Amino acid sequence: MTERLTLDDIVAIDMHAHALNSKHAHVDAAADEIKADQAKRWKSDLVKIDIDGTAEYYRERKIMAVVFSVDSERHMGDKPVSNYEVAEAAAEHNDVLIPFASIDPFRGKAAVAEAIDLIENHGVKGFKFHPSVQGFDPTDPLARDMYEVIAEHKSIALFHSGQTGIGRNFPGGGGVRLKYSNPMYYDDLAVDYPDMTIVIAHPSFPWQDEALAVARHKQNVFIDLSGWSPKYFDPKLIQHSNSLIKDKVLFGSDFPLLTPDRWLQDFEAAAFKDEVRPMILKENAIRLLGLR
Repeated sequence: MTERLTLDDIVAIDMHAHALNSKHAHVDAAADEIKADQAKRWKSDLVKIDIDGTAEYYRERKIMAVVFSVDSERHMGDKPVSNYEVAEAAAEHNDVLIPFASIDPFRGKAAVAEAIDLIENHGVKGFKFHPSVQGFDPTDPLARDMYEVIAEHKSIALFHSGQTGIGRNFPGGGGVRLKYSNPMYYDDLAVDYPDMTIVIAHPSFPWQDEALAVARHKQNVFIDLSGWSPKYFDPKLIQHSNSLIKDKVLFGSDFPLLTPDRWLQDFEAAAFKDEVRPMILKENAIRLLGLR
């Protein structure tokens, strides 16, 4: 194993890394079908990497990563990596991994109990939601108990935004409704739960203007830049990142699909100001995650 790192050693913090594979072998045809489609689309064999491998990948690059699975089993049929496995691996590799959880809020009381346990007893720092893939309106009353827990603990909710490639090769998009990932839903949540920090994940095509407006207006809303190469960013996103929301923009890759290597290479060539680059890569995330 590469030597363990300190925060001063770290050159960047990736706010968006997926745990796609459990260390414990199990057969999951639905997950395998989705990952095969992802591997083909992104031209990557890293979809097979487990969490220990992910930790070593990031340690070699002196990057920390927020890591999570996506609990979309109810809607998509694929079984996620256990939140407890993610938390356990992050504790073992706490120099490079920061654990987030993913819980389908429609699991009701069991979901709420798991969220509380993960926060209070397993070091989970936040929660990943993908409303389009999980199949729920983010403002549905059934999700409110989950948000109450996150807000009570002053934790973080990371929400997918914009289009997704998941489901694109299946009839009817595999039941994925893109509208559930419109950033304006998160404006409502920012009002209703001011103690819940919200991260709008990804450049939010086709709703980039909405995402920028919400992040600019709501103090508890941030944006991560994952899922797209920086060379494809909307000029408005770069303009706002350089000025009005420069303290609210976060590096994210979308590992293992879009790698930090590719993202950082293209970031170097994008029109970000030199004084803003370290804020995006590391400083804003340190503040958001309370690492100092």
